[in-house]
Amino acid sequence: MFVFALAVVFKLCSIQFIQGDQYRALAEKHTTKDFPIPANRGNVYSADGSLLATSIPKYDIRIDAIQPKQALFDEQLGALADSLHVFKGKPASYYKDVIRKARKNKNRYFLLARNISYSDYIRMRNFPLLNLGAIKGGLIVEQTTRREHPMGEIAARSIGYERIDENNYATRVGIDGAFGEKYLQGVNGKRLKQKIGNGQWKPIKDYDQIEPKDGYDIYTTIDVNIQDIAHHSLLAQLEKYKADHGCVVVMEVKTGEIKAISNLGRNKNGHYYERLNYAVGESHEPGSTFKLMALTAALEDKVIDTSDVVDTEKGILSFYGNKVKDSKAGGYGKISVSEAFEVSSNTGVVKAIDNAYRNKPSKFIDRLYVMNLNDSLDLPIIGEPSPIIPDPRIKNGRWSGIALQWMAYGYGVSFTPLQTLAFYNAIANDGEMVKPRFLREVKEYDRVVVPFEKEVINPKICSKQTVKKVQQLLKNVVEKSHGTGHKLYSENFSMAGKTGTCQKDYVDKDKLNYISSFAGFFPADNPKYSCIVVIHEPDKSVGYYGADVSGPVFKRIAQKIYTDTPIIDEVKTLNFDNNLVNQDFENYFENARKYKELMPGVVGMPAMDAIALLENLQVNVKVKLNGSGIIRKQSVERHQKLQANQTIVLDAS
Repeated sequence: MFVFALAVVFKLCSIQFIQGDQYRALAEKHTTKDFPIPANRGNVYSADGSLLATSIPKYDIRIDAIQPKQALFDEQLGALADSLHVFKGKPASYYKDVIRKARKNKNRYFLLARNISYSDYIRMRNFPLLNLGAIKGGLIVEQTTRREHPMGEIAARSIGYERIDENNYATRVGIDGAFGEKYLQGVNGKRLKQKIGNGQWKPIKDYDQIEPKDGYDIYTTIDVNIQDIAHHSLLAQLEKYKADHGCVVVMEVKTGEIKAISNLGRNKNGHYYERLNYAVGESHEPGSTFKLMALTAALEDKVIDTSDVVDTEKGILSFYGNKVKDSKAGGYGKISVSEAFEVSSNTGVVKAIDNAYRNKPSKFIDRLYVMNLNDSLDLPIIGEPSPIIPDPRIKNGRWSGIALQWMAYGYGVSFTPLQTLAFYNAIANDGEMVKPRFLREVKEYDRVVVPFEKEVINPKICSKQTVKKVQQLLKNVVEKSHGTGHKLYSENFSMAGKTGTCQKDYVDKDKLNYISSFAGFFPADNPKYSCIVVIHEPDKSVGYYGADVSGPVFKRIAQKIYTDTPIIDEVKTLNFDNNLVNQDFENYFENARKYKELMPGVVGMPAMDAIALLENLQVNVKVKLNGSGIIRKQSVERHQKLQANQTIVLDAS
C-alpha cells in the first residue's frame, strides 16, 4: 500500500508539474473558444444617397445569475427588477422571482431581453447590477445584425442579399451579394467565450478581443424616382393582363448606368413580388425585337438596303414544310424592307435575310459576332447566362435547314432582357456599346475608395451610316401611322423602339403562351435613356401583342421621366456640394445642441435623422415611425417637455 501511495503521489506530481501545461491547455481548449464578432455590413445607397439596404444592430441582454456576490445580488435585485418592470412592463415581482430562480438553478446565461435596439441596449447597461459589468454584475451582451431594405419590395431582388448557412455555404443575390464579399462584408472581430454547459457559451469579458472592422458603403446607379416609376408601371400592367411575370430596365444611354430595374413575379395567391431577377438571369427567344439585330447585320454587310422591295407572298412563306406567317391575314404584298420592319412583317424580314444570306449563312453569324451579340455582359450580379446563337460551323444540334430564317425574326436565338437592351442602347448611343453598370463608387465615410467608370464593350458595333438608318427605322415604328408602336406616339415627347410578340412553349399547342416586349430609347432625336419591358404569359383573352402589353409600360416610364427630368438637365454626380443635405445637417446639429429635455421640431427632417436626434436626448423616449422618407407629422408638439418612457409617433412619407 505504501508503494501504491508513492506511485499515486508521483503520478500527481507528474501531472501537476511535468504535464501540467499540456493538460491545462487541453482543458482551456475545450472550455474556451474564440467566437467571431460579425462586422457591420456596409450600406447600399442609391445615386442620390437614399438608403437602399442597411444593417441594423440588435442586442440580446443576458445575465450570469451566479456571478455577482450574494450580498451585492440581494442588495440590487429589487432595483434591477423595478427597472425591468418600467422597461418591459411585467410586474417587478415577476422579475425578482425568475432571476432568483435562475441563480438557484445556477443559470449562467439567463435571457433578460432579446433583439433590442442600440438605444435600448445603452439604457439596459445602466440598470442596477448590470451597470457593474461582466465581472461584478454578470452582464452578458451579444450583438447581431439584421439586413433591412428601407424601400421595401421595390428593387429588392436587384439590391439583393447575402446569406451564409451553418455549413458556411453562401447564397449571394443581386448587388448586395455581388459586392458583399469584396466591399460590404468588412472584417469580423473575435470574442473569447467560456463553455458553461448545455451547449451554451458565455463571454468571459464584456468587450471584444479583436474589434470588427466595418464594411465599405456602396453607391449604386439606381435613381429612386425612376425606380418607383418603373416598379409601379410594370405592376399595374402585370395586374391588368394577369401575366405570370415581367421585368423592366431603364439605362442611361451614354454611361450604361442602370437607373431602374424591376422584376415582378406572381405567387399562388396572385400577388406580385420581386421573385427572381428576370432581367439578368432569364434567357428567352426575343421574337421581333431581334429583327433590329438581323437588319443591322444585313445593312452593315451592304447586302440589303431599307428601300429594297420584298414580296410577303400573301403572308405565308414555307421552308422545308415549315411555315412563317404574318399576323395580318393575306400579308402586306410587296413592301420595302423599311416598311416590313415598321409593321413587323415576319415574312418581309425573313424574305430579306433569306435572299441575302441563303448561300452564306456563316457571314450573317459572323456579323452578329462582330456586334458582340454572342458575348455575355460579364455582369457582377450572379446568374447571367450566355447568349445562344446557332452556328453552322458548330456541331451542337442547334443548326438546321431553317435556322437562318427562324433567326431572322427572333426564334432559335436566346438573350436576357439586359443583353437585348445593351444592343438597343448601342444603337441609341451612335454605335458605342457600353457595359450596363450598377455601381458608381465605393466609399468609406466620405472617402471614395473605388470609383467606377464607364466601360466600353465595343466602340463601334457598326458604321455611322448603318446606325442612322436603324435609328430612323425605330423612330418610324412609333411615329408612322402604320408602325406597330404608333399607339404610343405622343406629340409632347418622342420615343423610338420595337415591339416584340414571341410565342412561348409553341411545341405543345396546349401550353402555347406569349412573351410581349418593347425595347427602345427616348427622346428619339437625342437619346438619354434606353428601356426594355418584357412581360411573360399575359392572359390571351385580354391581349398579348407587345404594342398592347409592354408598350404602355415603356410609354408611361418615358413620359414620367421626361416630365420629371427634362432632356436639358445634366445628370448630377455625388461629388458636389448639396445645399439641401448641408441644411439638413445644420438643422440636425442645431437641434441636437439645443434640445435636451424638450421636444424638437422634426417635421421636414429625414426619418433617420429624426430618430437619431430623439434617441440621443437626455430623456429616454420611445420612438415609433410610420412610413419612411421625410417626417410629415409628430405626435408631440414642439417645445413640449418630455417625460421618461414617453412614446413619440412620427409619420413619414
